[in-house]
Amino acid sequence: MARTPLVAGNWKMNKTTAEALRLAEEMLPGLQAVAGVEKLVCPPATALMPLSALLHNSGVALGAQNLYWEDSGAYTGELSPGMVAEFCQYVIIGHSERRALFGETDADVQRKVAAALAAGLRPVLCVGETLQQNEAGQAAEVLSSQLRAALEGTQLSSAGALVVAYEPVWAIGTGKAATPEQTNTLLRNVVRPTLAGLYGEAVAQGLRVLYGGSVNAANAADFFAMPEIDGALVGGASLKADEFVGIAKAAG
Repeated sequence: MARTPLVAGNWKMNKTTAEALRLAEEMLPGLQAVAGVEKLVCPPATALMPLSALLHNSGVALGAQNLYWEDSGAYTGELSPGMVAEFCQYVIIGHSERRALFGETDADVQRKVAAALAAGLRPVLCVGETLQQNEAGQAAEVLSSQLRAALEGTQLSSAGALVVAYEPVWAIGTGKAATPEQTNTLLRNVVRPTLAGLYGEAVAQGLRVLYGGSVNAANAADFFAMPEIDGALVGGASLKADEFVGIAKAAG
């Protein structure tokens, strides 16, 4: 089944609003020149409003890095699904940094996914094992468990309503990427069968699964050559316009 590649940039806690606008303006012409690939940038929350205006009808989608599952209330510092949906099409949920640094549990991730879908947002659901789990041979068990915990009981309107990003924790920001072959095998033998168990084979084959973890313009093509890898969730390299455009071109 043909799946449109998606290349997403997670800017994390980088760039003031002015800097974010400059970066987006710098990469926009190059991204617009890449056909057959969906492009997505996820800046800090402070830049969402101005970037939504800049990217409107540009062919580049906008995403938030997080949300809270309640519609409103006394939740200081949080963004509701409706607040995110006012500016964004996508939202990253369950990133390993949220899980490790801010104590997000599988139950939190499940609530956020459900709330995002209810608001018409497309979640980019992050799953991945730590180095310790990987070396203990537990990658398959961890991935399957995280996917089921986040998605059990959640209905999808279509395969396009959700994106999964496989991000081995040990490869994020370390310069040490999983091999394309290792990643492809995990997606084929673990991620898609788990998704098929939740939503059926047709949805599992239509749903896009990205790789994330030290992706750059030099290694992206090797990952995208794998049949199960439908794009990338890019961290550090998405903060450099030429690198991010290069990754998008590699997906085309």
